[in-house]
Amino acid sequence: MTIGKAQRITVVGGGLAGCECSYQLAQYGFQVTLREQKPTTRSPAHRYDGLAELVCSNSFRSDNPTNAIGLLHEELRRLDSLVLRIADSTRVPAGDALAVDREAFSRGVESAVRDAGIEVVPGEVLEIPSGTVVVATGPLTSDRFAQALAPWLGDRLAFYDAIAPIVADDSIDKSIAFAASRYGKGGADYLNLPMDRQEYFAFVEELKRGISVPPHAFEEPKYFEGCLPVEVLAARGEAALAFGPMKPVGLTDPRTGLRPFAVVQLRREDQAGTAWNLVGFQTRLTWPEQRRIFSTIPGLGRAEWIRMGQIHRNTFIDSPRLLSRDLSLKSEPRLFFAGQISGVEGYVESAASGLLVAHAISARFTQTEFDAPPEETALGALYRHVIGEAHPHGATFQPTNVVYSLFPPIEGRLRKQDRKAAHAHRAQEGIEAWATGAMARRRSFRMQRAGAGV
Repeated sequence: MTIGKAQRITVVGGGLAGCECSYQLAQYGFQVTLREQKPTTRSPAHRYDGLAELVCSNSFRSDNPTNAIGLLHEELRRLDSLVLRIADSTRVPAGDALAVDREAFSRGVESAVRDAGIEVVPGEVLEIPSGTVVVATGPLTSDRFAQALAPWLGDRLAFYDAIAPIVADDSIDKSIAFAASRYGKGGADYLNLPMDRQEYFAFVEELKRGISVPPHAFEEPKYFEGCLPVEVLAARGEAALAFGPMKPVGLTDPRTGLRPFAVVQLRREDQAGTAWNLVGFQTRLTWPEQRRIFSTIPGLGRAEWIRMGQIHRNTFIDSPRLLSRDLSLKSEPRLFFAGQISGVEGYVESAASGLLVAHAISARFTQTEFDAPPEETALGALYRHVIGEAHPHGATFQPTNVVYSLFPPIEGRLRKQDRKAAHAHRAQEGIEAWATGAMARRRSFRMQRAGAGV
């Protein structure tokens, strides 16, 4: 293993991804500068001056390892994650969820970062630093820093995230849903949920009465005509949806031999067809309202919702088209991307992304190929999402939490809980060898850098 000359690595962004990445790089023996705009500048979502501020919930969601997010918790613990270690030490009672005292958590992370010898430099970053840089600026990346990235990103930087709900395949009533594409173009690629006139107008009325999430002050709604919330369309007129995302043209219900009055189309979310998204159903409805209203759609009465719809400000890049397999920018390989700007959602997913980038940078400096985590693990599933391997060909890239639809499917028909347990068992086997190797490489790398005096 060849160790390169000493070089300081700059991490931009002191959220969970940036702190985790900085800490992991320090454990490898790198010199690290962490640039965080607070306290001199603060985004509209931040209230405190410390690193790793939790701006929304204080929950890291389920800690049950049979859930995808709980499985990710376990994998990160196995890999000496700073974020999971501090979360465990600042835990508050929350059932099977991992919730933390948010101020104690922030203090704990910042203390560990500074104790690791990481240089923390406050102030907004207005241009790309020299040398190796990790961009971990999160969903509220400042406009000026986004402009600095523009020469390498072009039009592959999004500022608003419109996500449709995703439903589990085995919870869809297949006696109602039928597979077809409009006019038979492209094969039977969509599942279609037909509505008669009465069902459609009842559905529209529920949408119009639904309770929406009020936007934050920094999220003044700026909807594009081609990406309007479904409830906004419904309010424009009773027939608006029937002439928009629910138009039935080119489709025939095999049960009746007739064209439905309206139809909800489901598009495959993963290559294996374990999950489907509701086409055109981006929404600001609250999650309880989404579950209530969307479950009235014929065929979704027993729907298992993998992800709910949302529209919110979220700066992220088109990672599958912009990033190499080591999570560096194809057009400027010295730039790496971590956290929500790379297309993951959630506190823990962001930390996981930062950890992976640190491992990728170590591979770069030893002139070895980045050893990605196995695809059956939670880390591997997130990695495959970011580089595009978990998506059907040609799918539009959207940020996501870790969900089992990103994993390679489990063969055979199993009950929901048995399938989750099978995913967890397979992942735990996969992460063990990878984590052992990763930790061994980190120890060896640090020792050789120390021995070489770098």
